[in-house]
Amino acid sequence: MSHRQSADTQAARVIASDAEALDVARQLARRLAEGASERDRLRTVPSEPLDWLSEAGLFGITVPREHGGADVSFETLVKVFQILSAGDAAVGQLPQNHFVFVDAIRQDGTEEQKAFFFAQLLAGARFGNAQAERGGSSALDLKTRLTRGPGGDLRLNGRKYYCTGALTAHWIPVAALDEAGRLVLVYVRRDAPGVTVEADWNAMGQRTTYSGTTVLEDVAVDPSQVVEHWRLFERPSLFHSLGSLLHAAIDVGIAQDALAEAVGVIRRRGRPRLGAPAASAHEDPLLLHRLGQLSTRFHASEALLERASRKLDAANADLTPESAALAAVAVAEAKAFAEDVSVEIGSDVFALIGSASTDEGLNLNRHWRNARTHTVHDANQWRYHASGNWLLNGVAPGKPVRKAAAVER
Repeated sequence: MSHRQSADTQAARVIASDAEALDVARQLARRLAEGASERDRLRTVPSEPLDWLSEAGLFGITVPREHGGADVSFETLVKVFQILSAGDAAVGQLPQNHFVFVDAIRQDGTEEQKAFFFAQLLAGARFGNAQAERGGSSALDLKTRLTRGPGGDLRLNGRKYYCTGALTAHWIPVAALDEAGRLVLVYVRRDAPGVTVEADWNAMGQRTTYSGTTVLEDVAVDPSQVVEHWRLFERPSLFHSLGSLLHAAIDVGIAQDALAEAVGVIRRRGRPRLGAPAASAHEDPLLLHRLGQLSTRFHASEALLERASRKLDAANADLTPESAALAAVAVAEAKAFAEDVSVEIGSDVFALIGSASTDEGLNLNRHWRNARTHTVHDANQWRYHASGNWLLNGVAPGKPVRKAAAVER
């Protein structure tokens, strides 16, 4: 299927439960792992792997039960992301924005929007992402505008960067400001006139996310495509915490894959590192000690991830300012630690294996490249700061509010 095709006629499995979602994710992760290194090496647009996910029904697992979906828990969704990212971290990242924007419709979509888009998702449709911009004084500044033309019709104009998933999406949710200066999400078709998605992503890691540029030139918009996102900021929500925790799950998946591959290489090699007082690598005391440390830190990152996802589920069952804050703090802790551990394990695989680890044929550097690229999305130290500020001062983490960019003079 071309990445420009609509999902209207696409056949997809409908997953019915949390257990089924996890089982499908494990099957797909094994399939993704087989070509992950080669896709990274060749910078392949992962259209086919994403079609596997669509056909398997994964993009519809958070659709509410009243609309025919499995409505899986946050804990299950987060685990799905870890599983997929351990198979291929780049493909694992691609649905992150998808599920965030599914949640935006759940939170503030009209009943008509829910009925339409949830049916699309159950048919295998994928949401991309067009939020970030360049040139403002803040990463939250927006120049993209939804305005009315002379005839009263809505038009969308702007230029977006870091558009993970847009190239291979069916719909692209676009963050924009309406004429009243309010934040809206405009769900435009990937193949709509005036929408151009450029395959210009050239980062050292997460290469096949194709998180490139999206240009919106006088795109015609129907009111049914506009979600009033500003309403989300008027009440407690878990929207931003969910997005951050899915990113944490990707980091944990990267760490899992890196550690597993390092252990596999070491098991195949009988030769100890130079200077080791051992007959084989399997008996090297320093190697065993460091492997044990990294394994412990990886399992700690898994535990923090699980703890935070359960906090989200608990808050979702009884949403108050305090329960939302407790969930946000737990997410901050999980994300901060996952970032540190994924970079650490991705780097240390080389010291554990030795000079053979630098062989381009193994492509082991993709783990560190993926971790380093993905983790610079956020200022990690601020997540530890958020935890400390809550612990000492009772200050809840803030919500990142997108706003109008300053007028250029």
